[in-house]
Amino acid sequence: MKKLFSLLGIVAIVLASNCSRIPENNDEVIGIWTDVEVKAASTTAKQQTIRQEWIFNDAYLGRYHEKTNGSITFKTDFKWSMEDNVYTITYPGTDMPEEHVSMQSVSGSSVLADAQGNTFATKE
Repeated sequence: MKKLFSLLGIVAIVLASNCSRIPENNDEVIGIWTDVEVKAASTTAKQQTIRQEWIFNDAYLGRYHEKTNGSITFKTDFKWSMEDNVYTITYPGTDMPEEHVSMQSVSGSSVLADAQGNTFATKE
């Protein structure tokens, strides 16, 4: 009787694990996207390099980093979705605004552009 219950338990586990498959996400946005801004040196401050980095993953989530001269000054998680070829990026738990971007190809490289066509980030 114990063997029967063990066998039924194993069968139940196998059946339950086959029902919870996550669909594969092969979206082109998955990867690392960056935007680099260089602020010129002034009489009171040296040159600053500000790098923004978005890491998109296949679970419709990601990580945002802001680095100043190579040091992380801000980081947070974000959620993303796509509808009608427009990606929506939201930053839950922060006061950062929601962003709407679309993917474009410029000079052979992929870029994310905002609604006005300005480059938002470039894929690495």
